[in-house]
Amino acid sequence: MSPGTYSGSLASGGWLALFIAVVIVQRIVELHVSSVNTRGLRAAGAIEHGARHFPLLVAVHVLYPIALVLEVVFLGARPGLAWPLWLALWLAAQALRYSAVHALGPRWSVGIWVEPGRPLVRTGPYAHMRHPNYCAVVIELLSGSLIFGAWRTALVISLLDLIALRVRTRAEERAQAESCAR
Repeated sequence: MSPGTYSGSLASGGWLALFIAVVIVQRIVELHVSSVNTRGLRAAGAIEHGARHFPLLVAVHVLYPIALVLEVVFLGARPGLAWPLWLALWLAAQALRYSAVHALGPRWSVGIWVEPGRPLVRTGPYAHMRHPNYCAVVIELLSGSLIFGAWRTALVISLLDLIALRVRTRAEERAQAESCAR
């Protein structure tokens, strides 16, 4: 089978197109929700922190679907036998991510916005882990690639994401520490 030629169930281009469409729609909706929440956070006196690293996160999330399509279409990546496991893991990551967003409610944003003196959220997945949203995104990017057998995308995007999240979590931890010190 030559690159770009599809046959079979999950290897068909229609499933990849649907997956990419879902990911893009998710991000667009999330950016809208974040925009609404950011206006509310600003109005409540929240302060933005760590905005300089944000383009790195954007780059990871823009490169992800592009790399996935390129690997499947031009490098011939195909789902392995474990694709149902990767799909289940991707769905679990979605559940974790959206439960984190729900727990933060109007405090959720793609930026780091902190209301001075306001306590950290300790409900939902935040009762069990410090950064459930970031954990979910790591799992999502890795498993989403591996659903389609795109191991190169999984490797490169996951490494870039881990670098970006290392910078991000440090900035977030500093912002929260500064807020608690006030």
